[in-house]
Amino acid sequence: PVEVCEKRDVKGLYEKARRSHVATFGYAAFQTTTTLLATSTGLRLRHTERIGKVEITAKTPDFARSSWVGQATADFLDVDLPAMFATLQQRLGWAERRIDMPAGSYEVLLEPSCAADLAVSAYWFMTRRDADEGRSPYSRPGGGTSIGERLFGEVTIYSDPFESRIDTTPFHYGVESSGAGSVFDNGLALSRTEWVRDGVLRHLITPRYWAAKQGLTAPMAYVNNLVVPGSGPSMAEMIAQTERALLVTCFWYIRTVDPQTALLTGLTRDGVFLVERGDVKGAVNNFRWNMSPIAALAQTTQI
Repeated sequence: PVEVCEKRDVKGLYEKARRSHVATFGYAAFQTTTTLLATSTGLRLRHTERIGKVEITAKTPDFARSSWVGQATADFLDVDLPAMFATLQQRLGWAERRIDMPAGSYEVLLEPSCAADLAVSAYWFMTRRDADEGRSPYSRPGGGTSIGERLFGEVTIYSDPFESRIDTTPFHYGVESSGAGSVFDNGLALSRTEWVRDGVLRHLITPRYWAAKQGLTAPMAYVNNLVVPGSGPSMAEMIAQTERALLVTCFWYIRTVDPQTALLTGLTRDGVFLVERGDVKGAVNNFRWNMSPIAALAQTTQI
C-alpha cells in the first residue's frame, strides 16, 4: 500500500529535513546469520536469525542541539520514518531552551533504548557459577546465590527464542566454553526462561557441567534475546503525570566499574530534558552516571 511505502520513504525524510533546516545522520542495517551445528554423534541443526535496526540523529545547523531515535525491526515493515522524524523535531524544539543542572540524584524517565541498556547489562552478570563462587552481584552474603530474592522491584525479565519479531536461535551453540556456556552443551534446546518474575530472581545461566556439579535438576542456557514486558502508560502519559524528573533519551559509553556489584558507569547524549508539572521545560546538560542496573531497575515505578 502507498501509505506503508511512504512510511519507509528515505528520500522523503531527507527532503523534509532539508526544508526544516535539520541535518540528519544515521543508518539502517539488516543482519542475517545462519547457524549450522553438526557433531560427531550425528547431531545436525540449522537456524537462520534475522534482525535489523534504524537509527537517526538530527542536529540543528549550528550543531548546538541534537536528538536521536532508534528502532529494532525484523523486516522494516513496522518502521515509520515520518513518525521518527516528528520525534526528532519535537526534541530539537524542546532543546531551544537550555537549562544547566548540577549533578545529583534525580527521578528519570528512560526511553526504551536506555531501559534496554540496563536490562541487558543486568543479564550479562547472570552466570550461576560466578554467583555460587561469590564473584557476582547475584551472590548471597555468606554463600550461595540470590535466587528467590526480590532484587528487581516489580520488574519481569525473560528470554524466549520464539518471541515474535525478535526470535533467535532455539538451540545452544558455541566454539568455546565459559561460565555462561560450554561446547559440550551444543544442541541443547532452548525455551522461554524467566530470569526475573515480579522482581524476584528466578534463574541464572547454568551450563550442564555446573548444574550437575551443584546437584541441579536442569541446566539453564543463555538465550540471545531479552524482554522486559510492560503495560503501563506511554511516554507522553508519563510526562503528563510527572511532577519533576529528567527525560533521558540515550545512553552511551557504558563500562563496568565493579563486576562483583554490577556497578556501571556511562554517559547521556543526544537529549536530556527537564520535566516539571507535566511539561518538558527544556534541555539540560549531559551527565555521567554511576549505578548498578539491578538497583536502577529495582526502583522502577512504571513500565
